[in-house]
Amino acid sequence: MARVEEFLRDRVKAAPDSAALSDSSGVHWTYAEFDRASDDLAEVLRGAGVQPTDRVLLLVENCAAAVAALHAAWKIGAVIIPFNARQTEGEIEKVIKHATPAAILMTSHVSPDAAAHGARMGAEEVTGAFGTMMLAKRSSDADANLNDVAVLLYTTGTTGDPKGVMLTHSGVRFGGMASSGLRRMVPEDVVYGVLPMSHVFGLVSVLTGACFTGAHVMIEARFSAAKLYEASMNGVTIIPAVPQMHALVMQYTKEQGVERLNSPTLRYVSSGGAPLDPSWKRKAEAFYELPLQNGFGMTETSSGASATDNPIGSPDVSVGPATPGTELMIDVNAPGGNGVDEGEVLVRGPHIMKGYYRNEPATTAVFAGDGWMRTGDLGKIDEEKRLYILGRSKELIIHGGFNVYPPEVEAALNDHPQVIQSAVVGRTKDGDEEVLAFVQVSDADRPTIDELRTFVKERLAGYKRPKHIVLATALPAAPTGKLLKHKMIEVLGGELP
Repeated sequence: MARVEEFLRDRVKAAPDSAALSDSSGVHWTYAEFDRASDDLAEVLRGAGVQPTDRVLLLVENCAAAVAALHAAWKIGAVIIPFNARQTEGEIEKVIKHATPAAILMTSHVSPDAAAHGARMGAEEVTGAFGTMMLAKRSSDADANLNDVAVLLYTTGTTGDPKGVMLTHSGVRFGGMASSGLRRMVPEDVVYGVLPMSHVFGLVSVLTGACFTGAHVMIEARFSAAKLYEASMNGVTIIPAVPQMHALVMQYTKEQGVERLNSPTLRYVSSGGAPLDPSWKRKAEAFYELPLQNGFGMTETSSGASATDNPIGSPDVSVGPATPGTELMIDVNAPGGNGVDEGEVLVRGPHIMKGYYRNEPATTAVFAGDGWMRTGDLGKIDEEKRLYILGRSKELIIHGGFNVYPPEVEAALNDHPQVIQSAVVGRTKDGDEEVLAFVQVSDADRPTIDELRTFVKERLAGYKRPKHIVLATALPAAPTGKLLKHKMIEVLGGELP
């Protein structure tokens, strides 16, 4: 069985002295140094009693040492669980109880939250070529069902306990190679690595794709519009991000009086992890002076399942055709489907997850037979085989008997020049669902609610228009920058009647 860590072995053989990883703590590693750091950490894990198919929980914020930890676990046959260190004690304990890790590593040198969790657990400091981390030892609990599994990624979800997505070595390798190919990566590339490695986009599309290629990843622990702008002016050639990151960078530069990025090196910009509406695409392409490539994927598909490869100015707002080796299908009879050409998106390919760890009912429910996996997203496929995402089936708003897709309403709002970004959700009231819009604006350049109502009136049918609009200078967001729609009413609902 081919394994993910073989990419690193191959790079060390081919170009040991080429740049591999740098981070905000001051690390600058070649591929040979990256390999030595992961070897040192593998010995630390062995000394802690970690065995093949044991789980290693990594409480992480992005840094080079965390990437070494991934490869250290793989080198001894263990399964790594990257989990955001900024999660609460309760959220972390749920994962520990479910996954029963044999060891817990913390990136304490770059994350105060990781250090706090380490202190709470009585973890000890460990050092080596990887730097300094914290380690909490636990008992070994090998599981032969995980022989082919590289990563367990726990989806936070909106309700209930998180599910552990089992991604295989072959699936992660496939995803990394596909991402490298889509971006036409070469060893001379410098990839901006701010997408959290506790999420599949950062872990597979960025880190694994770069390691397969031999590119250099410039790692950033936390997203900052100012830092992304600075990096783009200092050598970065590829920026993979989510739409909200692009929006915030454009807002930041606008406040600095900069209308165009004018990066001397940037050649590829992509968006994923959330719907990309036409307004963002136009704004982003004008700002970067490059085509903005879009894509669709999820944790369960080891990152990308479709992607665009368009020239600048293309009117295409799809998420592209299926990536090579991937198949897409629309179940028009699924909930939210129209029975004709719109319905739930199904995916099939070698990168599909093995299943949900220790959760057979959820695994059975998500697989539709013959290798097809249900995504929970509503979409349609045009005559050129391009996929359009209409929205999450669970986020579909049914108002007055009509389907309202939040991305369409958000696109109309985002087209307003004073809107940074928006999130549209439904609220049940008097036997119907109201359309609610939460809109991020700047205090220095703020539209009125009446202005927004007039603006969308020309763009949306009456049943799609928001019943209530809430203006805010910040919206609840995940570490990726992805807006947390399930938190909108909880955090900003006080502004609603």
